[in-house]
Parts: sequence; C-alpha cells; structure tokens
Amino acid sequence: MLLLFALSNSVFADTVSDKEKDALIKIYQATNGRDWKIKWDLTSSVSTWFGVEINNGQVVGLNLADNNLKGELPSAIGDLRHLQTLALFNNEIKGNLPESVYEIPNLKILLLNNNKFSGSLSHKIENFNSLVNLSLFDNNFEGEIPKELQNLQNLSEMNLSYNKFKGSVSKKLTLLDALNMTMLDENGNPFLLDVTEEKDITNITVN
Repeated sequence: MLLLFALSNSVFADTVSDKEKDALIKIYQATNGRDWKIKWDLTSSVSTWFGVEINNGQVVGLNLADNNLKGELPSAIGDLRHLQTLALFNNEIKGNLPESVYEIPNLKILLLNNNKFSGSLSHKIENFNSLVNLSLFDNNFEGEIPKELQNLQNLSEMNLSYNKFKGSVSKKLTLLDALNMTMLDENGNPFLLDVTEEKDITNITVN
C-alpha cells in the first residue's frame, strides 16, 4: 500500500495539465523544435523535456536559452499561467511578443535578449506585478517605453539596450526603490532620461 501510494504521488508530481502540455508542444512546433540543439521527445513525460521546470504539477519555468529556437512565439505561451521564469535569450525568435504573455500573472524573470523580436511593448506590461528582472536588449523592439513600467515595484534589473525605442523615460521609473540596474543605451533618437528628483542614478545608462 505504501509503495502504491508513493508511486501514485510520483506520477501526480510528474503530470501537468493537458492545456500546459499542449502549449509547450505549440511552442516546440512554432520554433522549429526539430532543429533545436537539445530536442524534446514528445512521447516522453513532460518532466524529461529540457528546460521545463515543474512544481506541483505546474510549469513554473521555461529555460530554452541558446537552443536554436527560430520562428515566432505562439499565443499559446500565455496558457503557461504558472510561469515564474521565461528565459529564451540567445536564439533567433522573431515577430511581436504575443499579447498573451502579458497575462502570465506571476512572472518574475523575463529574459528575451539576443533575439529578433520586433514591434512595441504593450501597456499591459503593468500586469507583471512580480517582475524582478526584465532583459530585452539586442532585439528590434520599437516605439516608446511603456510608462506603466513605473508601476512595477519589484523590478530590480532592466536592460532595454540595443533596440529602437524612442521618446523619454519617466522619472518615476528611475525612482523605483528596488531598481538597481537600468540599461537604455543604443536606442532611437531622441531618447531622454527625464529625472528631476534626487536619486543615485549612476547605474542608469542612456545613449
């Protein structure tokens, strides 16, 4: 009986919902999974898939950095509702960031640097109440940096360098208590840092 109980618990811990599994498969297919450096065996348990972190039957982390992902992220990525870490840096992902990404409520780490993302950032970025690290540098993002970033009270590191952003940065963003590092250099012109209140901004770079 004890052995049966232990086995049933192990199986349960290894299981994710059909919706989350389907979302992962759609990501695999949309980013040319057959050519990834480390591929997934879709016939095996999700827990064996490279870069997928599962906790209590929920996908809480997806780390596919430097894994030869090519293509566009599908909207199904938003079905990974329990993600806390999304690390896809050093790939060749292109296109807009799906609107569904902004609906992931507990995302803490978003690392998309060194890709080919384009388009603008949505004002829905304010939904990332738990976000600590935002790294989008070396992409083709454009438009203005959303002022809603100033509402992310837990944001500690932000790197938006080497994109095509333009406009100004709200002084409220630079005054966030938790913000320790902000990189904004090599963006479009004009690009101004609007700071009129006292704060040590030696860690903020703009060009």
